[in-house]
Amino acid sequence: MQPLRDPRPAPDLKICGITDMDQALAIARLGVQAIGVIGVPNTPRYVEPPQRRALFDVLEEQHPQLNRVWVVANPEDAALEEALNGAGQPSVVQLHGTESIERCQALKQRYPRQQWWKALRVREPDDLHQLQQYAPWVDALLLDAWAADQLGGTGHRLPLDWLSDTELAVPWWLAGGVSAEWVPELLSRVTPQGLDASSRLEERPGWKNLDKVQALVEAVQTN
Repeated sequence: MQPLRDPRPAPDLKICGITDMDQALAIARLGVQAIGVIGVPNTPRYVEPPQRRALFDVLEEQHPQLNRVWVVANPEDAALEEALNGAGQPSVVQLHGTESIERCQALKQRYPRQQWWKALRVREPDDLHQLQQYAPWVDALLLDAWAADQLGGTGHRLPLDWLSDTELAVPWWLAGGVSAEWVPELLSRVTPQGLDASSRLEERPGWKNLDKVQALVEAVQTN
């Protein structure tokens, strides 16, 4: 008798902190659903606007179904206006700063066709109570582990027991320490829409080990 397969669909997979065109294309060919490029200056994985546009332009041409995610923190209106026009636009803007509910509402109303994801760094279980307040104004929420000195990419993992009863009105993604070896336990306990991986796949900030990326893709598809 064949074992019963888990009826839940495999979560989507985003590889974040990409800095190189060839790596982006290689990772896209592995079958991930999203690639993230960091737009926060003075961080290790930051990509300058011309390079970001070129990377997104090629991804859009060669992998049009892939989400091109621009990760920013408290962006100014002028920077958003510039990035959301012309060639090489993101399909998703991921807000990873201290953006308020009111700021998310204003952005969604100003750019209604743009996908907006809001990242929230969870320091304690009570932080999860604020998530629903963002739901009307974003297309997805991304939960990441809190760190005092970094906005993301720390490799720290959220305790899964904090998330076991998480039910939201919008899709939610889990970030922080995502790697192939954690996937079996992770997916046996929580059911996110997607997983966001970065630092645990790296040889150095911004440069992924493609074997680790492939192992993660295979782990997500088989668990």
